[in-house]
Amino acid sequence: MSDFRIEKDSLGELQVPASALYGAQTQRAVLNFPVSGGRCYPAFIWSMATIKRAAAEVNLDLGLFQDKELDGKKISGAEIAKAVMAAADEVIAGKWNDHFVVDPFQAGAGTSQNMNTNEVISNRANQLIGYAIDNPKKPVNPNDHVNMAQSTNDTIPTAVRLGCLWRLDELLAVLTKLQIALDDKAKEFDGVVKSGRTHLQDAVPVRLGQEFGAYAKAIERNIQKINLAADGLRRLGIGGTATGTGLNAHVEYHSRMVKKLGELTGIDLEESDDLFESMQSMQDAVFFSGALRTLAQDLIRIANDFRLLSSGPSTGLDEIRLPAVQPGSSIMPGKVNPVLAEMLDMAMFHVIGNDLTVMMAGQAGQLELNVMMPIIAHNLFEMMHVIIGSVKAFTEKCVVGLTANAEKAEGWLGKNAILVTALNPIIGYLKGAEVAKKAMYEGRSIVDVVVELGYMTREDAIKALDARRMTEGGIIEGVGGGGG
Repeated sequence: MSDFRIEKDSLGELQVPASALYGAQTQRAVLNFPVSGGRCYPAFIWSMATIKRAAAEVNLDLGLFQDKELDGKKISGAEIAKAVMAAADEVIAGKWNDHFVVDPFQAGAGTSQNMNTNEVISNRANQLIGYAIDNPKKPVNPNDHVNMAQSTNDTIPTAVRLGCLWRLDELLAVLTKLQIALDDKAKEFDGVVKSGRTHLQDAVPVRLGQEFGAYAKAIERNIQKINLAADGLRRLGIGGTATGTGLNAHVEYHSRMVKKLGELTGIDLEESDDLFESMQSMQDAVFFSGALRTLAQDLIRIANDFRLLSSGPSTGLDEIRLPAVQPGSSIMPGKVNPVLAEMLDMAMFHVIGNDLTVMMAGQAGQLELNVMMPIIAHNLFEMMHVIIGSVKAFTEKCVVGLTANAEKAEGWLGKNAILVTALNPIIGYLKGAEVAKKAMYEGRSIVDVVVELGYMTREDAIKALDARRMTEGGIIEGVGGGGG
């Protein structure tokens, strides 16, 4: 048996692997774009197949599938439509992912990816009806039946939106677990009073729990931003066909498709209020990408704080201890590195790079179409995939198991001359600066120096310099200056 079969498209005949469900147009893309060796994400395959599944049902209900007669055998339009629907369901379930072979870097707009989907579903539908894929008289056609009332130009942007929404709950669940883990640490560490730091220099006291509470709040705010950005993705432009006019689509097709896609996916979706805008502009995708970039920069900041706070341990801050998950050096015995924080940094650098590509591609559309949609889709799905994996690992293998080194944190605080800031309302800024300089120069405590200089009584100084009370804000009452 030959390893190839002959397929035909508008450019002529072409050899296609004998067992492949795809056809000539997909094979041309494989030959034309051997770029990265990558494949499209499952989110894209699922989205495209879901669109084809919905379109077949909607067009069937609208009476648009015609009967066919082959070799004296009548095949009804309903049979063709139902075969397309059944084949699409198999693709949705992930059964034929290996047959989606177009490189993410390809011809503009995503025609090759759209045809890859059309060909896989049509050939599988032919098999379900009882026709071999090498039969030249197959009843189901990829363009006439699977792509009915569609264009690459409205299916691809719809797939971008659906694919992001498909993994939205998974992304938000992972981020929520991180938020909860950080909040748990905030409660656990609330009793640890430590030196605050601004400009990487000593500052007034904070509680370690307050630092971690702020990390948790930052993640919560990012979840809100991602949800807000995702709302714009719910507006679908399917039905605009080639340019937004809806040519070759039934007048009810758009509204019925949005409703059907909502039913099939369980996702809240909306009709577009302007099909031309939905095809011209990728702003919703760019906005969503921007929300993921904002999350990424916050995660970098948090990861770097973890690296600083755990630095040393002998010669660094050593205020928190990260779980030891692997040896840190091939040459230095006993070394343990903050590998999960380092991993998160690298993952988020990659996400920010993906966002830059999405932004550049988003502005590269002209007139009725943005031809850069394939890389927008790929990068958005990549961003979500990398965030989900990296945040999950960071939460489970780092945040949950980290501990506070209260002794070291409080030790650094005891050497912090900036505690004198609490005395500003009592003795004034200039006298406070005098006390701080003398204490640092002589290596003495603030209490001893302020009493020696006659600015406060020891009792009042001790009361005013209660570090825990400083972390709660306000002005100290009942304390006077000028003692001696």
